[in-house]
Amino acid sequence: MTSKTLAVPAVALGTWAWGDSGEVGDGYFGSQLTESGLRKVVEKAHANGFTLWDTAVVYGMGRSEAVLAQALKGYDRSEYQLSTKFTPQIAGDGEDPVADMLEQSLDRLGTDYVDLYWIHNPADVARWTPLLIPLLKSGKIRHVGVSNHNLEEIALADQILGEAGFRVEAVQNHYSLLYRSSERAGILDHCREHDVRFLSYMVLEQGALTGTYSPANPLPEGSSRAVAYNGILPQLQALTDRMGEIGEDRGGSAADVATAWAIAKGTTPIVGVTKAGYIDGLVRARGIDLAGEEIAELEALADAADVDTRGSWEHEMFKAPA
Repeated sequence: MTSKTLAVPAVALGTWAWGDSGEVGDGYFGSQLTESGLRKVVEKAHANGFTLWDTAVVYGMGRSEAVLAQALKGYDRSEYQLSTKFTPQIAGDGEDPVADMLEQSLDRLGTDYVDLYWIHNPADVARWTPLLIPLLKSGKIRHVGVSNHNLEEIALADQILGEAGFRVEAVQNHYSLLYRSSERAGILDHCREHDVRFLSYMVLEQGALTGTYSPANPLPEGSSRAVAYNGILPQLQALTDRMGEIGEDRGGSAADVATAWAIAKGTTPIVGVTKAGYIDGLVRARGIDLAGEEIAELEALADAADVDTRGSWEHEMFKAPA
């Protein structure tokens, strides 16, 4: 009863910021977005083979899903993949909160199935995972992933799905040069061994690893990311300078190198895109082949920065007992 193996492009496209209202200061990123601007993002992305769109109900409480559906209008459903999430923390109290939340997402996304459906946070793996099985059987979801789960939780979800002939086909965790807990906890190894796609989010650390920001040019005041990152920009300078040098060597930028690093580690980075120009960087990143010593050097500089960028929503990725 297993479905066709999940195939994904080199980079997935994140739409967290698409949940912002478009008004400066209103929303997590403080982005100014327009319908025509996002339509250009979609056109350029698809022209370059980037066709997996990652969203979630909690990105603007449905706004990101609705805005994404609008931007994708006119494309045949077979031309793109949709990835959205069930977030236990906002589950309703109906008989089947997973099916209910999915129905609302399908409605906003204007589709009758999602390619990849995630359990967003591991509130109670044994409670929520079984509710995905009827949705897989019905075809409303094609593949299941788990996000922000540790190794033990991934294994439990996989076991529950396995009893019905399905499996966890993807893991989505925060993973960047600055935050490699999934690697240290053995989750990347687990994914390689079991043919599970690992999708890495926040590879650019919400802009802190793009090389655009520095102590002299901090992230935009009034945004949540400014609060999280501006204080650590001095420690990141040596790393982002080196990323910039490596990027320049290959006709790219520090951001392209951060993304290329995530690809080199065997993961599929999810990169937030709010401007069509960002797609050029993804094309460059896809073509950058980092040497082993460059990867080691960047990781050493990242370790030396000695910062903790774990999000408030994440728990530690402890290594499961052997």
